[in-house]
Amino acid sequence: MHLNPYGQDAVRLIADLANDPPRSLPDLVRRCAAAGLVLDMPVGEQDLTVALELVDQWSEIVDATEPAQRATLVNRLLAAASAYPRLTDHGGTGWHLHYRDEGVPLGAVLRALVSVGTALHLAGRGMSRLGRCAADGCRTIYVDTSRGGQQRYCSPRCANRDAVRRHRSGRIR
Repeated sequence: MHLNPYGQDAVRLIADLANDPPRSLPDLVRRCAAAGLVLDMPVGEQDLTVALELVDQWSEIVDATEPAQRATLVNRLLAAASAYPRLTDHGGTGWHLHYRDEGVPLGAVLRALVSVGTALHLAGRGMSRLGRCAADGCRTIYVDTSRGGQQRYCSPRCANRDAVRRHRSGRIR
C-alpha cells in the first residue's frame, strides 16, 4: 500500500505534533518516520524551530471559527510552501506527486505536507473537520475523519466523561 503523504496522514501528523510538541530534533525525526514520511531530505536543528512555528500556524487554522478565516490561513501556509508539483519515485516507494522542490530540509517538507494535506482534508471532507475537544478542561486537537463529520471529542474517553458529567448535572437538578 502506498501512503498518500498529502492526505489525512499529514494532518494527523501535525495534530500529533500540536498536541505533544516535539522536544528535540531526534523526537521530531522519529515521529515523522513513524507517520510514514520518507526521510530522504537534509535534516538540521533549524527544522525543529520551523516545525514548532508550523505547529503554531496550523493551530490557528484549527482555532479559526469561520470557513473563510480557515481558508485564508491555509492559503497563507500554501503560499509559504509553494513549489510546482512533480512526479517522483524516491526511496523506491512508487511514483507519486510531491509539492516541494528537491533537496529542501525537513522543516520545508513538513510545511508542504501540512499545507497541502490540510487543504485537501478541509476541501474534501468539509471546512469544519478540525477542532478542539469539547470536553471541559481538554484542549486536544482532533482531525475529524468520521463518516458523519460530527466529531466533537478527541477520544471516546473524553466523550464518555463529558456524557457522565452532563448526566450527573441533570440528575442533581
